[in-house]
Amino acid sequence: MVKSVGIRAIAVKFPSIIRTNDYYRKHYPQLVAQAEQKTLARLFVPDNASTTADDDIWSQEVAPYMSDPFRGTVERRVLAPEETSLSLEYGAAVDALEAANLSPDDIDLMLVTSLFPEQVTPGNAAFLAGKLGLVGAAWNIESTCTSALVSLQTACSLVRTGEYRNVLVVVSTTYSRYTDENDTLAFLSGDGAGAFIVGELKPNQGIMGTKIANTSATCGAFYNEFTTDEQGNVKMFIRGGKGASKMFNETTVRFIRLCCHGAIADAGLTLDDIDFFVFNTPSAWYSQVCTRALGIKPERTINLNPLYANIGPTFPIANLYHAAQAGKIKENDLVLVYTMGSSSNAGASVMRWGDVALGAAPAPSVSLQQENKILITH
Repeated sequence: MVKSVGIRAIAVKFPSIIRTNDYYRKHYPQLVAQAEQKTLARLFVPDNASTTADDDIWSQEVAPYMSDPFRGTVERRVLAPEETSLSLEYGAAVDALEAANLSPDDIDLMLVTSLFPEQVTPGNAAFLAGKLGLVGAAWNIESTCTSALVSLQTACSLVRTGEYRNVLVVVSTTYSRYTDENDTLAFLSGDGAGAFIVGELKPNQGIMGTKIANTSATCGAFYNEFTTDEQGNVKMFIRGGKGASKMFNETTVRFIRLCCHGAIADAGLTLDDIDFFVFNTPSAWYSQVCTRALGIKPERTINLNPLYANIGPTFPIANLYHAAQAGKIKENDLVLVYTMGSSSNAGASVMRWGDVALGAAPAPSVSLQQENKILITH
């Protein structure tokens, strides 16, 4: 008999600084003015050369945001000087353990994605294990924005075989330290961390189907550039690559359909069987592209981009957490999660949601009086 395995508990952790658009208007007025004139931030722009219906979906959904220099983002959470990727990961991991009523001794394996760690190493897994007092295995896993789904698939497979019982997955994103504030990409980027615990669930709950495909077609969409700051210290910045917009135009809808339909078929279900959809939302319009690509109603998903900006691989965890917290996902609902990472993988997983424990809620939005107003924005 195949074990029912999936997410038992989930938590999120965000840095203490909430940076609104007014921050950039005050400190970088010239950059904002340039963005308003569309001379910068060309990473996400309509492609006038689009020739297919799939390209048109992306271009049409991007177009309304081009008059906004912040491309639909309202706030982003950014690290304070004393905060690090490791401190965010630790907070998320502790909250997930407490929600599940487990201790580090109960964890047999921890999978960690740190995009990016402060030290020049493959990741924070060993550092986080030491900070938690974890004695079991700790692995670094990297698949850019699809890292959480790759870790989920890995963890479920290992629990099903009986190799491990409880697996802790931790993901962090710290784009603010690696995004040049003189680049409009900073308008679209944020920081955050999430964690979830994978273990055995009630019969018929947990992961039912998964489809992961490589995204080699997007290699070069982003690159890392090394430079020096005013003090002469070496810094790494994330940059948007030449032709990135064309890559997203040509590949986004194809990967959405390939992975989502593949995961649904693997689960033996149909699109209509799914109760709720969770897409990573690196841009304010991404969920709209997904719903149009799949032909589903916008109210069947969630868009957190206005609240957090792009938080990369942390997004699927944050979206699941907020959807469950808002009551949009309930026990035994069928949920599809989709993510796309450039130069790595796109992936989708279908799960029957269990009795998932939630960690402590993050600080609410400072721009919008009611957080739910953001949670239903599409």
